[in-house]
Amino acid sequence: MAGAREPAVDVASASSYRHFEPTHFHLELEVDFERRRLRGTETLELRCLRGADRLVLDVHPSLSFQSVGCRAGDAPELVPVRYETEPFAHYGSALALSFAQPWKVGDDFQVQIAYEAGAGPGVSWLNPEQTAGKKKPYVYTQGQAVLNRSFFPCFDTPAIKSKYSATIKVPEGFTAVMSATTWEERENTFIFKMYQPIPAYLVALAVGDIVSAEVGPRSRVWAEPCLIEAAKQEFDGVIEEFLITGEKLFGPYVWERYDVLFMPPSFPYGGMENPCITFVTPCLLAGDRSLADVIIHEISHSWFGNLVTNANWGEFWLNEGFTMYAQRRITTTLYGPSFTCLEAATGRALLRQHMDTTGEEHPLNKLRVKIEPGVDPDDTYNETPYEKGYCFVSYLAHLVGDQNKFDAFLQAYVNQFKFQSIMAEDMLEFYLDYFTELKKEGVEKKPGFEFDRWLNTPGWPPYLPDLSPGDFLMEPADELAELWAAGSLNMEAIKTIDISTWRTYQLVYFLDRVLVKSPLAEGSVKKMSSMYPKISKASNAELKLRWCQLVIKNNYETDFSTVKDFLLSQGKQKYTVPVYRALWGGSEAAKTLAMETFAKAEPQLHFNVQKCVKKILTSKAATA
Repeated sequence: MAGAREPAVDVASASSYRHFEPTHFHLELEVDFERRRLRGTETLELRCLRGADRLVLDVHPSLSFQSVGCRAGDAPELVPVRYETEPFAHYGSALALSFAQPWKVGDDFQVQIAYEAGAGPGVSWLNPEQTAGKKKPYVYTQGQAVLNRSFFPCFDTPAIKSKYSATIKVPEGFTAVMSATTWEERENTFIFKMYQPIPAYLVALAVGDIVSAEVGPRSRVWAEPCLIEAAKQEFDGVIEEFLITGEKLFGPYVWERYDVLFMPPSFPYGGMENPCITFVTPCLLAGDRSLADVIIHEISHSWFGNLVTNANWGEFWLNEGFTMYAQRRITTTLYGPSFTCLEAATGRALLRQHMDTTGEEHPLNKLRVKIEPGVDPDDTYNETPYEKGYCFVSYLAHLVGDQNKFDAFLQAYVNQFKFQSIMAEDMLEFYLDYFTELKKEGVEKKPGFEFDRWLNTPGWPPYLPDLSPGDFLMEPADELAELWAAGSLNMEAIKTIDISTWRTYQLVYFLDRVLVKSPLAEGSVKKMSSMYPKISKASNAELKLRWCQLVIKNNYETDFSTVKDFLLSQGKQKYTVPVYRALWGGSEAAKTLAMETFAKAEPQLHFNVQKCVKKILTSKAATA
């Protein structure tokens, strides 16, 4: 957002991003799997915004530094710069550079840092046995929210954006991919260029035994060789349909390519929306395309999050609330409102479960979260910015009362703030200026629905979108759940409801309803297991998650092996953390299973997931 306004305050960054603006940076790195190090240099091109003789960058103790130099303008030689690391927070530190002379407003200069990155929280080194193929090691980075400071020195805040390039040298037989517009390979060296400005957290690298297959005119899938055929079959032809629909609704897709990298099983997220190449969990490879639409959420980030970005992590709902709304607009266009309402109902159930666990008045159940200095933004992550954010955007659409007009607003909003980082006030001011009649009505102060209440009051959303178009899909699931929850099972009535044609989200909705009503009568889960192998033996991870929770909540020890296998087969945070929470809130046998399984799974889990599970397993009590 060069030349715009002063960047928003971000207490999670030690960097002097309000004094210096990065216009471009270049990474020149070599991957050393034996030492588990990324070794090389970073060159930052900077412009001075305020006179200063000191530059501070976000770093992490896992980085080591060999030298720092700078040069002004076209000067041929680097001048050594005095530097030191300083404490900042438990999740990072600061690299302070002191210049001999202060830079003046408008000065352009370069800083070059020779450094090494090891096994920091944002850089995951995997042994061969931790990959899908089990043959070669693998390394990947994960930047959101504040982890890329362990990958390279940076202004690790979403408040500012920069273009970048990279040259990555890898051992023979390895492939590197990055979140970049273009790439080329030259003798084990991969060259990347990102032509659009992005925040630091969206810079991503993966190196491993990776191959690709085309699945559309501007899309390919990347994966280890053992997964590439499954990835191609799952996504061949569908990504382009999603992209075209998104463009019709929200405007041009500016990132040129949209590729998908299927990560090793330990990847902690369903997907990470790195521009040009989304990193996704292999859990999406269900074999029947039943989870292919999950990629719609990541595609929607191409407009909401990547193009228009929250200015700090307290405004995370701007990324995720708008993306959830965009995702559901695309699914409504492609699959109809009944499907979308069913999917939204499962999201609402997750929000309900979260708020029941934490208490509605928990301060994290506000859209605008106040992140105190020293608090890791990742520790504030929950369902609220997604589902309560979706409800707020839906409320804004409800006020307009015309879907076409609101779609037009979304296009105008993206166009107004593209490549910028904004606060809620920026969006809401634009909304009221766009819909002048609503501004005249004073809708922002409507009792019970005040915009300030939406942003700053914890609790259940004051407005819920109408999900009744999904009733004809939800009602049979509700009826079946009631039958299973009855004290005395009516097996004849249960058998009259045929679930063989139910799609994934209908089954998910059914299981969510049964979970709410659990524990069931003795023997019910055993009967359900034998009657519904489509659920109890599912390869679909969304169904596996619910089945494991059902097994735990009903203490069905016969199927505890399924729970253990699920936890050992993947490391997605959305699946792993709720299962451990359920185990720790269950019987003594469940607690024992949790401890034994985590001891075996811990080395394969991402740093953030390890941290979450340890917190659960050291708590005195847990709510399943």
